Amino acid sequence: WVAPGVLNLQNNGQVVTIHTDLPYSSVSGATVTLNDIEIAWWKADNRGNFVAKFNIDDVKEIVEVGECELTLTGETKDGGSFTGTAVIQVIDQSGK
Repeated sequence: WVAPGVLNLQNNGQVVTIHTDLPYSSVSGATVTLNDIEIAWWKADNRGNFVAKFNIDDVKEIVEVGECELTLTGETKDGGSFTGTAVIQVIDQSGK
């Protein structure tokens, strides 16, 4: 899943987070991209699954208001590959 699930283009946040069900130890983190955006950093969640973080400004540059498809791709440490896609909602609203 993707956090935030609704991306507000007015958001001053730092990252878009992608949670996976892939074991952290199986993913070659530096190979992971989101719609060809390089990963900013990665970590394991409390279940030991891989979590990818992407710079929110980079993501804002590739999305438009409405539904947007984000695709995570990468390689596993044993030479395999993976792909996962999620659809998020993109809005452009100020907080006032």
